[in-house]
This record gives sequence, C-alpha cells and structure tokens, in this order.
Amino acid sequence: MLELAQINSFYGKAHVLRALSLQVSRGQVVALLGRNGAGKTTTLKSIMQLVVPRSGRVRFNGADITGWPAHRVARAGLGYVPEERRIFTDLTVLENLEVGRQKPRQDAAIWSRDALFELFPNLAERRHNRGRDLSGGEQQMLSIARTLMGNPSCVLLDEPSEGIAPVIIEDMARAIVQLRDQGLTVLLSEQNLHFARAVASRAVVLDRGTTRFSGSFADLDASPEIRDAWLSV
Repeated sequence: MLELAQINSFYGKAHVLRALSLQVSRGQVVALLGRNGAGKTTTLKSIMQLVVPRSGRVRFNGADITGWPAHRVARAGLGYVPEERRIFTDLTVLENLEVGRQKPRQDAAIWSRDALFELFPNLAERRHNRGRDLSGGEQQMLSIARTLMGNPSCVLLDEPSEGIAPVIIEDMARAIVQLRDQGLTVLLSEQNLHFARAVASRAVVLDRGTTRFSGSFADLDASPEIRDAWLSV
C-alpha cells in the first residue's frame, strides 16, 4: 500500500533522511522506532509531502504521490495525526469531527461520529466540550478521531503515546488494535517500545535518517545489540 524508495529529505542544508526505503502492506501496523532526531517525524512528513523529498519516490496505493500538495495526498486516503495534535481549541469535539469529514472511499471503512465515540468513550462524554478543555490524552484521541472522519485507508501517527497519562496510553493502544483488526493500515512513529510492541506487527529502527533494522518484534528481541545501539537512551 505504501512504499518509500531511496528518499532523501532536507531541512535547508541539513540532510535528514538518507536514501530511506520502506514498505507497509495493506492492513499492517508498522512502528518507526528510534531516538529523538532519528528521522521518524521527517519520514511521516515526507510521506505527506509536508517535507518534499529532494530525491526518491513515495508511492501510495500504486500512485506516485511525490511532489503532490498535502491536501491532495489527504484526499487520496492518507490520514496524518501530527505530534502537536493541532485540534481546533475553540471548537467543540463534535465540531472538530465535522471539520475532518470526507466522502466515503471504496477501499476504506466508513467512520461516523457514533462509531468514533464507541472507539473513544472519553470523547463521547465530552462531545460538547471545547478542545481547549480536554486533557492532553483526550486531545490526542480527538486528533485521531478527526483524521478517521476522513475515512482514510492508511493513517500516519506521530508519537501517539507522547505526553499522556499511562491509563490513557492503555486506551490508545486498545483503540489502535481495534483499528488494526478492522483492516486499517497504520504507520506510527514511537519511542515507547512497550506501546509499539502492543500495537504493531513490524518494527523499523531508524538512526540519522537511515534504516538500521526492519523486521518482527521477535527478531528485534533476538537482537539485543540492535536495541543497545539504536534504541537505548
């Protein structure tokens, strides 16, 4: 479903992604792992064309989307949940969800507000609250739910467990597992190895914009030298 081929991305003169290649199959949940500065967020932004690669290609559902404007990428069925969440703080939960609404797609589940409230019960209880009145974890839930209102066939999640309470992290993991079980394709960046292991079927370890490991979590567990070299703090 999603393929990056020899991606080189820059911020000004800073070379961040270096000939990065990866593939995500339909229905997979793949976790991008690595320390701060490894290139995880830049990978997601390069897929969405918020950072346009200087070389290499990004393909989604068979189409070469390299150089497309980000809104066209979103309309093609790629959903993006940034680390900053970027909900509309002056709008209610219901209004935020309506902002994200797109037409149904043939290759993706159709999400309604009621279905999302089943997925995120906290939001159901606070549907009339404004975004600024939600906790950090609830704002993260709302950001994901708003993206799902676009009926994407693939979702990019940037650090979904970052800065939220442990009990909410458990709720977030449960929700992502439900999405996986419904066939949604997910690529997430994450530093929390325990969280990533709970939701993802495959791990890709990045360091300085280069892939250091790609495989199952069982293979990662069998390679302590990988964890020690690229994941330990």
